[in-house]
Amino acid sequence: MATLILSTAGSLLFGPVGGSIGAIIGQQVDNTLFKPKGREGPRLNDLRLQTSAYGTPLPKIFGTMRVAGTVVWATDLQEDRNREGGGKGRPSTTTYSYSASFAVALSARPIRAVRRIWADGKLLRGAAGDFKSETGLRLYLGEEDQAVDPLIASAEGAAGTPAYRGLALAVFENCQLADFGNRIPSLTFELEADSGSVSFADIVGELGDGDIVSDSDTALTGYAAHGESLRAAIESLTAALPHYRRDDPSRLFFSNAVGPAVSLDADTLGAQAGEQGDHRYRTDRQGADRAAREIVLRYYEPARDYQTGVQRAWMDGPLRSVERIDLPATLSAGRAKAIAESRLERRWIEQAAATIRLPWSGLTLRPGDIVRIPDIAGEWRVAGFGLERMAVSLDLVRIGSAGPAFADTASPGRIVSDPDLEHGPTRLHLLDLPALDESLHAVPQLLAVAAGVSSGWRSAALEASFDGGATFESLGRTAAPAILGEARYTLGPSQSAMFDARTAVEVELLHEDMWLTGVGDEALAGGANLALLGDELFQFGLAEALGANRFRLSRLLRGRRGTEWAMAGHAAGERFVLVDAGAAKTLNAPASALGGSVELLATGLGEADSPVSASALIVGRSVRPPAPVHLSAERRADGGVRFAWVRRSRLGWAWTSGSDVPLAEEAERWRIVITPASGTARTVETAAAEYVYGAAEQLADGTEAVADFTIAVVQLGTIAESYPPARAAFTL
Repeated sequence: MATLILSTAGSLLFGPVGGSIGAIIGQQVDNTLFKPKGREGPRLNDLRLQTSAYGTPLPKIFGTMRVAGTVVWATDLQEDRNREGGGKGRPSTTTYSYSASFAVALSARPIRAVRRIWADGKLLRGAAGDFKSETGLRLYLGEEDQAVDPLIASAEGAAGTPAYRGLALAVFENCQLADFGNRIPSLTFELEADSGSVSFADIVGELGDGDIVSDSDTALTGYAAHGESLRAAIESLTAALPHYRRDDPSRLFFSNAVGPAVSLDADTLGAQAGEQGDHRYRTDRQGADRAAREIVLRYYEPARDYQTGVQRAWMDGPLRSVERIDLPATLSAGRAKAIAESRLERRWIEQAAATIRLPWSGLTLRPGDIVRIPDIAGEWRVAGFGLERMAVSLDLVRIGSAGPAFADTASPGRIVSDPDLEHGPTRLHLLDLPALDESLHAVPQLLAVAAGVSSGWRSAALEASFDGGATFESLGRTAAPAILGEARYTLGPSQSAMFDARTAVEVELLHEDMWLTGVGDEALAGGANLALLGDELFQFGLAEALGANRFRLSRLLRGRRGTEWAMAGHAAGERFVLVDAGAAKTLNAPASALGGSVELLATGLGEADSPVSASALIVGRSVRPPAPVHLSAERRADGGVRFAWVRRSRLGWAWTSGSDVPLAEEAERWRIVITPASGTARTVETAAAEYVYGAAEQLADGTEAVADFTIAVVQLGTIAESYPPARAAFTL
């Protein structure tokens, strides 16, 4: 720029000669501004680590890049408390979740779109625009007429809120921070600033505000112009890409092509230089021990989700000095390798330097021009010049070939990327099961299990209502994704005391990443592979993969934990749930809700406006004693009938020979309903697991001559009675 100013001023004051002298002085100033030493251009860390320091320069993004941006506004963390559990003799648990709202500046020039977003290196937003964690997002592309963000305005006041016009901005609202250690994560963004690749000429032209031009055909997939000055931004390009600066009388000109060479006349060489005497030229060559033998180029590799890539070029030798270049540009591995190799070749060729002296006619030569020296092969580039004692001194550097555009072989390195899986909709089941542990529950305990139809599903927010939907309370988030599916055909009835080796069931899971495996009999005895089909709890020992997310389950233990009553009610399409405590969210219903209903809502990333619901009557199987078994009847000699049964217990699922199961209730109480084939039915309560239907009672009921009876027995527990009743029919 100094060349332009001083050349113009010299021409106005002193004519053509003054213009040439002004150009020389201006070129010396520009050489100082653009000299290759002390470069303070961008380091790749500047684009990888998110910062919010005051005065941090913002990059101008060209093409497609992955950038960190700068936090320019943020709220305090928002704390939400959620109380879970509690009940008779049990403490409640209070959990905390945190969210924050903040704005991130992305580019100091307009962009076209934001594609993927990473948070702490993991995908937050996929290529399809779907989010992997819960957050609101508004994007401002940097237009000059963009509006003030309403969230920032509401927090800061409309009068004091900038619109950040000309600045691309991402505003996150209520970003849930549980996945990021309850702090604002380090974010990186895949930006598309320009359609397709961007040329070197367009980059320097925009950075120089039209005063810098180029005829370069070099193009980059993406580039971040980032530095403390225009010189730093441009030199970060020219340090890696061979572009030569030429000083035009009206503007600066960059070219990657070698222009036509000017052949110097031998008679013009060796102009007077005072005491130095006459000489034609002086050549020099940098020592081999001072030249770089290895070039290390760091760049952004699109094949690795724009993570930092490294390509090297080296030559053998006893010493190895290394030149490191940070190029904040998006390149393929092959092109980055070629740039490193070309740079190494140029560095060795450009060790050859020459200094020549010319008369006043040499004023027409400018840095970047190509010359030929008599008696010396090759071409030379004018790197600088001076004016001393009425002679022009030119500093020359030998030039080499530009090198190949792409290397023959280059690897981008191992790809370390987070899979881009869509979250998808939520599948939710509400389970009212017998207690799965050896605890004596005082309130009905329900289980919420959820998963997604795709493997990208993570979790959903839960709300529950016990008053018919009038009010809902937050339950926090779901547990880990459960393994869910449905039966493909009906499972027939069986018995519950032995292994079922005859029947099998085929189930289809939600997606291909869900998997079932078989276990041995010892593991089954320990409770492994417990699953729910419809309302029946069962275990499976064998799981045969059939493809297309389907499995054939066999070697079954049926009717587990008192659910043998559900073995006869199976149908194709009914629910399948692999019961896993780590994949279930516990809901402790109020004791008063027993017999009522519960409605559960789940809101995942796929249900922003329409939560998934599940509802059920609260049977309270976790607080009900299981129905008795082994019902029997015998006619006594006195004409009475003795009915008997065997107790089961909420705490007695383990097989312990030689002792009865524990009562697990405050008192032992039973209700038996005797229904004869004719006559009057009788309902009685007893404190023992038997009842004698005496001759006098039979006579009163008109059943003394009846031989066929049906009985139904329930245990009257502390909180609720067993359900459904145990039934049996007898002919006596």
